[in-house]
Amino acid sequence: MSKVTPIAQGNVKVTRDDWLLAARDILVRRGVGEVKILTLSETLDVSRSSFYWYFKDRTELLDALLDDWEATNIRTIIVHCEMQASGIDEAACNFFRCFVNPKLFDQRLDFAIREWARRDASVRSRIDAADDARLAAVIAMFVRHGYAVEEAGWRARIIYYMQLGYHALEVTEPMETRMSRLPGYLRGFTGRDPDIAVITAFAAYAEQKALT
Repeated sequence: MSKVTPIAQGNVKVTRDDWLLAARDILVRRGVGEVKILTLSETLDVSRSSFYWYFKDRTELLDALLDDWEATNIRTIIVHCEMQASGIDEAACNFFRCFVNPKLFDQRLDFAIREWARRDASVRSRIDAADDARLAAVIAMFVRHGYAVEEAGWRARIIYYMQLGYHALEVTEPMETRMSRLPGYLRGFTGRDPDIAVITAFAAYAEQKALT
């Protein structure tokens, strides 16, 4: 999450996206309890009254944050699981693209929403629905590449839960080290010998995104 730059009052009109970006930044760094209209107005260096140009109240802002999260962190994974692929190795690497490219999936936002869900049952239901939708996409990905539904189900859970756990544990390692383990990971996830050409192409993609 990029740091929000204060906007000089009276010089630039603050947009709805500015308010959302500021709210998302505070949510990720400090939790939902600190997403307050006064805090946001001070961050953006504008009057609180300008907030009401775009939102009826704080509840509407929080709902917009959840909608924004769903549009990015859920839809992106589904789209990448549905991409055409030469085989299950390439399909799995399409899934992994979401997690090596921070522009595709904001892991800090995802876990901020999960932390919020611990205190709000309605948010918990949206998290559960998100996990169900993501898992359904991964299961369908395996089925398209020849796996029986039951096997696709447990393989999808292995790859999905491992990926979320990888970020939850805040594992830090050089991308080169991470890519060196990819052949073994793919063999474990798919039960098949991996395609080296697919691994090479994905490693190049991951390295490029790590540098940007």
